[in-house]
Amino acid sequence: MAGLTPSLENLIDKFAKLPSVGRKSAQRLAFYMLDSSDEEVNSFIESILNARSTVHRCNICCNYTDDEVCTICNSKERDRSVICVVEDPRDIIAFERTHEYNGLYHVLHGVISPMNDVNPEDICIKELIARLSDNEVKEIIMATNPTVEGEATSMYISKLIKPLGVNVSRLAYGMPVGADLEFTDEYTLVRAMEGRKDI
Repeated sequence: MAGLTPSLENLIDKFAKLPSVGRKSAQRLAFYMLDSSDEEVNSFIESILNARSTVHRCNICCNYTDDEVCTICNSKERDRSVICVVEDPRDIIAFERTHEYNGLYHVLHGVISPMNDVNPEDICIKELIARLSDNEVKEIIMATNPTVEGEATSMYISKLIKPLGVNVSRLAYGMPVGADLEFTDEYTLVRAMEGRKDI
């Protein structure tokens, strides 16, 4: 782009590769970094490097942690008979914000997607199955996203787990609060109808 040095252009390109960061946002971030003090920039760089070197997957649930076992798996107050299976560590944050779920989690780090060359052995399914060997877990809640890949992954895992005598349930999906029926897609309406409850 005219008026930009190669170094600045490169910095903008790097920010633009971040998820949900468009070209204009990348420019704002790049100029913010240039206007920041050396101390602020070095602190930012140090935070990234520190996270990259210390954060890894929990030995039990595959969530991110600084320790061998994450705080949720370590907690004596969590219900160990239920495991909620999610695609991504960010999904755990969403559930924890509700303050309603008190069980454990398991992070798959993706979903089965043959189109993208992601097979069952590429995500954390075997680690989940290993957790069921002590007969303490009574229910697995499949909380993958309601996409074709998410549904296929849920079905695949369910078929592996059911013979072990563990109950497998799926999150109910349906109408978001405040939504209009006329603007809701057919798939969401079908799931809302299937997930209906008595009132």
